[in-house]
Amino acid sequence: MESRKIAILCNYQLLPERIGGMDYFFWDFNKKCKENGIDVDWFFPNHGMHEHYPNLTIYSNENQSVENNFLVFCKQNQTEYSHIITHFIELCTPFFQKLKKISNAIVIAVDHNPRPLNGYSFKKKINKRVKGGLFSRYIDVFIGVSEYSKKELIKDFGYYIKDRISVIPNGLDFSKFKQKTSFNSNNKFIVACHLRKEKGIQDLITVVNEIHKKHNFVFSIDIYGDGYYKDELNKMIRHFSLQDVFNFKGSVSNLSEVYCNYDYLIHPSHGETFCYTVLESLVCNLPVITTQNEGNVLGLVKENQNGFLFEASKTDQLKKILLNIFNQNLILENKSVINDNLQTFSLTKMVDNYFELI
Repeated sequence: MESRKIAILCNYQLLPERIGGMDYFFWDFNKKCKENGIDVDWFFPNHGMHEHYPNLTIYSNENQSVENNFLVFCKQNQTEYSHIITHFIELCTPFFQKLKKISNAIVIAVDHNPRPLNGYSFKKKINKRVKGGLFSRYIDVFIGVSEYSKKELIKDFGYYIKDRISVIPNGLDFSKFKQKTSFNSNNKFIVACHLRKEKGIQDLITVVNEIHKKHNFVFSIDIYGDGYYKDELNKMIRHFSLQDVFNFKGSVSNLSEVYCNYDYLIHPSHGETFCYTVLESLVCNLPVITTQNEGNVLGLVKENQNGFLFEASKTDQLKKILLNIFNQNLILENKSVINDNLQTFSLTKMVDNYFELI
């Protein structure tokens, strides 16, 4: 079989303390390509040497964006690629026009970007439509990670890209996740996400403060993850004197073994495109409390069966759910939250779907 090359551009920091679903995908996809005579050049913001990253051919330049690093690399090396795939790269920008000028490769752009709760401003909507008109022609295939993502791509960049959009859900290696087997409530909750304002953790802190002022329930909420909004969340927790409730655990590499130690995942998100943490929790048999459209973007959480849903930013609804749990007024119908729909989100299927593209 004649060897050929593809390039994958990922604006994704390679951090040993934060190994998630995408890391496993990168490793397995690289392995499958090699087994089939396809070499992959990977372009990341930094160079990863942990786990299986030494098996990848990585080009990084911390003084340049991933896009500019790739353009410079192509001009200097004149490497011929059959396909160029982008992950976590802004879509429909002048970069894609520049890309087509120096390469005849098929360009595949994957959308991982969440949208704001109340939508983009009018100015930004117009800007995206203009960019769609100018630059979408330089992208051969758009990939949405969910049906929601596909709809939002059309809304962002115009109906004329509809026929170039495919949906490939993200995937997990189910064998790495430890199952929850005990459902005796200890009022232990977990939050697991990048600490950004859009994740809505500030809503949860507000709710806990209201409960704390009027009730004597004993419960704990462990927060896994890091991000720019951590300091603001810490300020809120100290202001309300909730240090006995909230515990910051940082980023860990073994979340797949941690979920099962809790009673519920709480994910008060204002916007998601896919939402790994909800899927991971359900794979671990952990019930989920999340927002009905944003956190439950995949539609896997069924009210009163494997979790509870509330409207994003509606703190009164989240408060009611938590109070009902503390008062044992809410009992899930199914002790086991796993369902057949989760098989759609296997890592093997994700790898195979992307390999079919090339």
